[in-house]
Amino acid sequence: MTERLENLTPDPIRNDRPALAKAITLIESTRPKDRMAAKNLVETLMPYSGNSVRIGVTGVPGVGKSTFIDSLGTLLLKKDLRVAVLAVDPSSKKSGGSIMADKTRMKRLAVHPNAFIRPSPSRCFLGGVAEKSRETLLVCEAAGYDVIIVETVGSGQSEIEVASMVDFFLVLMLPGAGDEFQGIKKGVLELADAIAINKADGMHRESADLARAVYESAMRMTKPNLAEWTVPVLKCSAVNDIGVEAIWNVIQRHRQTLEESGGFEEKRKKQNVAWMHSLVEERLRRHFFGLPSVKPLLLEMEEQVEHKGLFPASAADRILERMGVEHE
Repeated sequence: MTERLENLTPDPIRNDRPALAKAITLIESTRPKDRMAAKNLVETLMPYSGNSVRIGVTGVPGVGKSTFIDSLGTLLLKKDLRVAVLAVDPSSKKSGGSIMADKTRMKRLAVHPNAFIRPSPSRCFLGGVAEKSRETLLVCEAAGYDVIIVETVGSGQSEIEVASMVDFFLVLMLPGAGDEFQGIKKGVLELADAIAINKADGMHRESADLARAVYESAMRMTKPNLAEWTVPVLKCSAVNDIGVEAIWNVIQRHRQTLEESGGFEEKRKKQNVAWMHSLVEERLRRHFFGLPSVKPLLLEMEEQVEHKGLFPASAADRILERMGVEHE
């Protein structure tokens, strides 16, 4: 299978979701013998990618990210657009696999022939997105999907990674959750291209209006990502499909603004540079922790920190010193 996938062209994966799923499985494989095949596959398909609308969706747990994506995706399918969703699940610490199931969270998309949902374990990778999400995104684009939506595990981790791989970054918030900022870090709001107050219906309408005013005030004090763009704060009820089309219109308007300013191509170029840096950092980390001399050294320093009160920073310095890495 590896040999066949390595020289894959867009046509098979465009018309065969199982073939696309197998290609992504190859990309996500951690087996050394699959890495070169996966690299060749992505390089083969990359010229056919780049034509989709890339959307990142984040928010605190319970905000309704999956319900929102199901609603937005269903709307786009009605517009004859093909939709792929990369739903990054929290990883099981024991198995490394995904905990949640896509079909229970996005019921309408899961059964539609023009939608493709891929749950991928984050494996604790920085940014709340899976390590191979960029490659998976490109493969889905090569397969002809018009809109790629990346759902992150939530705002408890840095969301810089997902913002660096999409064209539009949407932050979902809850109405009336007590703390207006709901644990969202200021840095996440600074990455937002739009904020949407979800579940803004029924008894939550008044609290949603209040939350909207709070976030509009907060965004006026935040430097925008694009000089020509004012970050809007919208309301929606994904479970009732209310306000979702207005958000899609904002996404389209943002894309048009980027293209007219010349920022779209520049943003895509910067995404590739960010991808390169991410790969270098991850491969250095994997190489370092894979060195035979590192594991016993780590165990020794863990013992010193846990039972003998060694300051963690000092332990880190000792590890790096023994590995020949100079102090910063």
